[in-house]
Amino acid sequence: MAHSDLEVTGRRVGIGAKEIARASNSLRQEALRRAAFRIREQSSAILDANAQDVAEGIDQGLNDTSLDRLRLDANRIEAMAQSLEDVADLPDPLGVVVDSSTRPNGLEVSRVRAPLGVVGVIYENRPNVTSDVAGLCIRSGNGVYLRGSSTSLASNKAIVSALRQGLKDVGLHEDVVALVEDTSHETAISFMQLRGILDVVIPRGGPSLIASMEEHATVPVVLDGDGNCHVYVDTDADIDMAISIIVNAKTQRPGVCNAMESLVLHQDVAGEILARLDTEMANVELVGDERACALLPRVSPAGDEDYSTEFLGLKASVVVVDSLEEAVDHIGKHSSGHSEAIVTRKNETAERFLSEVDAAAVLWNASTRFVDGGELGLGSEVGISTQKLHARGPMGLEALTSVRWVIRGQGQVRT
Repeated sequence: MAHSDLEVTGRRVGIGAKEIARASNSLRQEALRRAAFRIREQSSAILDANAQDVAEGIDQGLNDTSLDRLRLDANRIEAMAQSLEDVADLPDPLGVVVDSSTRPNGLEVSRVRAPLGVVGVIYENRPNVTSDVAGLCIRSGNGVYLRGSSTSLASNKAIVSALRQGLKDVGLHEDVVALVEDTSHETAISFMQLRGILDVVIPRGGPSLIASMEEHATVPVVLDGDGNCHVYVDTDADIDMAISIIVNAKTQRPGVCNAMESLVLHQDVAGEILARLDTEMANVELVGDERACALLPRVSPAGDEDYSTEFLGLKASVVVVDSLEEAVDHIGKHSSGHSEAIVTRKNETAERFLSEVDAAAVLWNASTRFVDGGELGLGSEVGISTQKLHARGPMGLEALTSVRWVIRGQGQVRT
């Protein structure tokens, strides 16, 4: 796809973005409800397109984790539609007065939330992201320009068609949402460089995509980075609770960014925990340090890179530590800044962990799998930011807005 064609479509999204930014709260809500209706109405066409993608993915040798991300069924399509309706029911993020004051000279000063403009999103083979991201952008008054992966192209086209029809149903510009259908690497780089057309770009993908963004992007970027998530089990942990959290965090859906990849065990509980996991996570490959290997023979020796790897499958690293301080140091060295959890009965220990571990989300006695827009009350999410500027953690409606200064006067001039 020529750069000029990308620009033409991007400028159309810009026109749509201006229209959706002016649209009333009720009109944006109704657009999402109609989009949900169209998703359900066109579910057969979406499933047929997805079956084509899955068949091609199998032929290309995609692994089970990638195929799980790619595959849609009736339940997942219903979840997509329900998510759009849930986002429609959330409070309007636009026009919210963050704070206000009256200056000594009588000027009334306020900060008010407004849309970002055109949001570009580059993502891999998860077609549900198409509707989730578009729904959040519509609700927050933004245009959205989507660039999915080649493995999910047919699915994405079918979903975008339904979303655009929902916009048309209520009289809004269908180009509020657009999809890049050329999935070549060269086009992806051109997409990252649509400065003046995209106001921000959000990558949702693995290390190679993030590296490419860092090298080539000229548009402002909010990074949705890796999820090397840790669970630390302290000496004062409830063992049954710890086992439940570990098993859920690792195995409930191992191919997602908020799954546990690294287990950190205090030496006082390491033996008991590993003995239980030998049976309760028998299907998970474990690699670890010398002490973990000594406590459980099926733990293989870990290389340095294993402690920093997002496995996205049934594999995890294990390290045994002598103290909370050592656990925090290990996590600090290897964390991707996504989500880190502690299991302990002691408030003081937990509060130290929550304040000292530098991550977008920190949890006490809860699975890392809860770090998700839907689970945290955002309806859905455009991604989970692992950086610190503008947005951090699950990005919902508020993260898709910025703050404008609104100043009302009665003829004041500066002296």
